[in-house]
Amino acid sequence: MTSLRKLILLVTAVAAGACASNSGTVASPVASPTTAAQPRTAGCGPATPAETEGPFYKAGPPEKASLLEPGMSGTKLSLSGVVRDTSCTPIRGARVDFWQADAAGAYDNQGYRLRGWQLTDAHGRYHLETVVPGEYPGRTVHIHVKVTPPGGATLTTQLFMPGVARNESDSIYNAALLMNVRDGGAAKIATFDFVLAR
Repeated sequence: MTSLRKLILLVTAVAAGACASNSGTVASPVASPTTAAQPRTAGCGPATPAETEGPFYKAGPPEKASLLEPGMSGTKLSLSGVVRDTSCTPIRGARVDFWQADAAGAYDNQGYRLRGWQLTDAHGRYHLETVVPGEYPGRTVHIHVKVTPPGGATLTTQLFMPGVARNESDSIYNAALLMNVRDGGAAKIATFDFVLAR
Protein backbone atom coordinates (compact mmCIF):
# COMPACT_ATOMS: atom_id res chain seq x y z
CA MET A 1 0.00 0.00 0.00
CA THR A 2 1.43 3.35 -1.00
CA SER A 3 2.07 6.11 1.53
CA LEU A 4 -0.51 8.33 -0.19
CA ARG A 5 -3.21 5.67 0.08
CA LYS A 6 -2.38 5.14 3.78
CA LEU A 7 -2.64 8.88 4.38
CA ILE A 8 -6.06 9.08 2.68
CA LEU A 9 -7.38 6.17 4.77
CA LEU A 10 -6.03 7.75 7.98
CA VAL A 11 -7.65 11.14 7.27
CA THR A 12 -10.99 9.46 6.45
CA ALA A 13 -10.94 7.46 9.70
CA VAL A 14 -10.11 10.51 11.81
CA ALA A 15 -12.89 12.56 10.21
CA ALA A 16 -15.44 9.80 10.79
CA GLY A 17 -14.39 9.48 14.43
CA ALA A 18 -14.70 13.22 14.98
CA CYS A 19 -18.25 13.23 13.62
CA ALA A 20 -19.23 10.32 15.84
CA SER A 21 -17.84 11.91 18.99
CA ASN A 22 -18.99 15.49 18.36
CA SER A 23 -20.55 16.73 21.59
CA GLY A 24 -22.17 19.79 19.99
CA THR A 25 -25.57 20.09 18.37
CA VAL A 26 -26.19 17.35 15.86
CA ALA A 27 -28.80 17.64 13.14
CA SER A 28 -31.60 15.16 13.75
CA PRO A 29 -32.20 12.59 11.03
CA VAL A 30 -35.53 12.63 9.24
CA ALA A 31 -37.86 10.56 11.39
CA SER A 32 -39.56 7.60 9.81
CA PRO A 33 -43.21 6.84 10.59
CA THR A 34 -42.06 4.11 12.99
CA THR A 35 -39.66 6.31 14.96
CA ALA A 36 -41.53 9.63 14.95
CA ALA A 37 -43.81 8.65 17.84
CA GLN A 38 -41.05 7.18 20.01
CA PRO A 39 -40.18 9.22 23.14
CA ARG A 40 -36.81 10.93 23.13
CA THR A 41 -34.35 9.96 25.83
CA ALA A 42 -31.88 12.84 25.50
CA GLY A 43 -32.05 15.50 28.20
CA CYS A 44 -34.47 18.36 27.65
CA GLY A 45 -32.55 20.85 29.75
CA PRO A 46 -33.69 22.46 32.97
CA ALA A 47 -37.25 22.24 34.25
CA THR A 48 -39.65 25.07 33.46
CA PRO A 49 -39.30 27.75 36.15
CA ALA A 50 -42.08 28.14 38.70
CA GLU A 51 -43.83 31.47 39.27
CA THR A 52 -46.24 32.85 41.83
CA GLU A 53 -49.87 31.77 41.56
CA GLY A 54 -51.12 35.34 41.95
CA PRO A 55 -54.31 36.45 43.69
CA PHE A 56 -56.88 35.38 41.10
CA TYR A 57 -56.68 31.59 40.87
CA LYS A 58 -60.13 30.02 41.29
CA ALA A 59 -60.60 26.32 42.00
CA GLY A 60 -63.07 24.22 40.03
CA PRO A 61 -62.74 25.60 36.48
CA PRO A 62 -64.42 23.72 33.63
CA GLU A 63 -62.62 21.30 31.36
CA LYS A 64 -62.26 23.04 28.00
CA ALA A 65 -59.55 23.65 25.43
CA SER A 66 -61.12 26.83 24.06
CA LEU A 67 -61.63 29.81 26.35
CA LEU A 68 -63.23 31.84 23.55
CA GLU A 69 -66.82 32.97 23.94
CA PRO A 70 -69.22 34.72 21.54
CA GLY A 71 -68.65 38.46 21.45
CA MET A 72 -65.32 38.26 23.27
CA SER A 73 -63.06 41.16 22.29
CA GLY A 74 -59.32 41.02 21.72
CA THR A 75 -56.81 39.35 19.43
CA LYS A 76 -57.24 35.59 19.22
CA LEU A 77 -54.32 33.51 20.47
CA SER A 78 -53.73 29.87 19.57
CA LEU A 79 -51.25 28.32 22.03
CA SER A 80 -49.90 24.78 21.74
CA GLY A 81 -46.99 22.71 22.95
CA VAL A 82 -45.84 19.55 24.67
CA VAL A 83 -45.45 18.60 28.32
CA ARG A 84 -42.28 16.53 28.90
CA ASP A 85 -40.11 15.45 31.78
CA THR A 86 -36.42 16.32 32.05
CA SER A 87 -35.46 13.18 30.11
CA CYS A 88 -37.59 14.56 27.23
CA THR A 89 -40.28 11.89 27.55
CA PRO A 90 -43.76 13.25 26.69
CA ILE A 91 -46.22 13.10 29.60
CA ARG A 92 -49.61 11.72 28.70
CA GLY A 93 -52.63 12.81 30.74
CA ALA A 94 -51.00 15.83 32.39
CA ARG A 95 -53.56 18.38 33.52
CA VAL A 96 -52.85 21.85 32.12
CA ASP A 97 -54.89 24.59 33.83
CA PHE A 98 -55.03 28.11 32.36
CA TRP A 99 -56.44 31.38 33.70
CA GLN A 100 -55.92 34.94 32.56
CA ALA A 101 -57.18 38.50 32.26
CA ASP A 102 -59.34 39.54 29.31
CA ALA A 103 -58.18 41.94 26.59
CA ALA A 104 -58.88 44.89 28.91
CA GLY A 105 -56.74 43.44 31.72
CA ALA A 106 -59.66 42.34 33.94
CA TYR A 107 -60.12 38.93 35.59
CA ASP A 108 -63.49 37.27 36.01
CA ASN A 109 -63.59 36.44 39.71
CA GLN A 110 -67.32 35.69 39.79
CA GLY A 111 -67.47 33.01 37.12
CA TYR A 112 -65.06 31.05 34.95
CA ARG A 113 -64.56 33.30 31.96
CA LEU A 114 -61.07 32.75 30.50
CA ARG A 115 -60.47 29.83 32.84
CA GLY A 116 -60.25 26.17 31.95
CA TRP A 117 -58.20 23.00 31.95
CA GLN A 118 -57.39 20.12 29.63
CA LEU A 119 -55.41 16.88 29.58
CA THR A 120 -52.43 16.27 27.33
CA ASP A 121 -52.87 13.62 24.65
CA ALA A 122 -50.86 10.42 24.14
CA HIS A 123 -47.92 12.46 22.85
CA GLY A 124 -47.99 14.99 25.69
CA ARG A 125 -49.55 17.69 23.55
CA TYR A 126 -51.97 20.43 24.56
CA HIS A 127 -53.73 23.12 22.51
CA LEU A 128 -55.48 26.22 23.82
CA GLU A 129 -57.66 28.78 22.03
CA THR A 130 -57.92 32.10 23.87
CA VAL A 131 -57.26 35.84 23.47
CA VAL A 132 -54.14 37.87 24.12
CA PRO A 133 -54.62 39.16 27.68
CA GLY A 134 -54.41 42.85 28.47
CA GLU A 135 -52.05 44.34 31.02
CA TYR A 136 -53.39 43.97 34.52
CA PRO A 137 -52.47 47.12 36.52
CA GLY A 138 -48.83 46.84 37.58
CA ARG A 139 -48.17 43.73 35.48
CA THR A 140 -47.06 42.90 31.99
CA VAL A 141 -49.07 40.64 29.65
CA HIS A 142 -49.14 37.09 31.06
CA ILE A 143 -51.10 33.84 31.23
CA HIS A 144 -51.23 31.77 34.42
CA VAL A 145 -50.68 28.02 34.17
CA LYS A 146 -50.69 25.00 36.46
CA VAL A 147 -49.30 21.75 35.04
CA THR A 148 -49.92 18.54 36.99
CA PRO A 149 -48.57 15.20 35.72
CA PRO A 150 -50.38 12.01 36.74
CA GLY A 151 -49.35 11.27 40.33
CA GLY A 152 -46.84 14.12 40.35
CA ALA A 153 -46.36 17.57 41.84
CA THR A 154 -47.99 20.63 40.29
CA LEU A 155 -45.89 23.24 38.51
CA THR A 156 -47.42 26.72 38.90
CA THR A 157 -46.02 29.28 36.48
CA GLN A 158 -46.80 32.11 34.06
CA LEU A 159 -46.23 32.59 30.33
CA PHE A 160 -45.20 35.90 28.75
CA MET A 161 -45.53 37.56 25.35
CA PRO A 162 -42.40 38.77 23.55
CA GLY A 163 -42.02 42.41 22.56
CA VAL A 164 -44.12 43.86 25.39
CA ALA A 165 -42.60 47.08 26.74
CA ARG A 166 -43.55 46.35 30.34
CA ASN A 167 -41.77 42.98 30.43
CA GLU A 168 -38.50 44.45 31.67
CA SER A 169 -40.11 46.45 34.49
CA ASP A 170 -42.28 43.54 35.71
CA SER A 171 -40.71 42.02 38.84
CA ILE A 172 -42.13 38.57 38.02
CA TYR A 173 -41.13 38.48 34.35
CA ASN A 174 -38.74 35.68 33.34
CA ALA A 175 -37.40 35.46 29.79
CA ALA A 176 -37.28 31.65 30.12
CA LEU A 177 -41.09 31.75 30.12
CA LEU A 178 -41.51 33.65 26.86
CA MET A 179 -43.85 32.02 24.37
CA ASN A 180 -42.72 31.76 20.76
CA VAL A 181 -45.27 33.92 18.96
CA ARG A 182 -45.90 34.65 15.29
CA ASP A 183 -48.64 36.38 13.36
CA GLY A 184 -51.30 34.16 11.88
CA GLY A 185 -53.45 36.61 9.97
CA ALA A 186 -55.87 38.20 12.40
CA ALA A 187 -54.67 35.94 15.23
CA LYS A 188 -51.45 35.15 17.06
CA ILE A 189 -49.99 31.65 17.00
CA ALA A 190 -47.83 30.69 19.98
CA THR A 191 -45.94 27.66 21.22
CA PHE A 192 -44.45 26.72 24.56
CA ASP A 193 -43.18 23.35 25.82
CA PHE A 194 -43.27 22.61 29.56
CA VAL A 195 -40.49 20.54 31.10
CA LEU A 196 -41.36 19.01 34.48
CA ALA A 197 -38.94 17.73 37.10
CA ARG A 198 -39.89 14.14 38.01
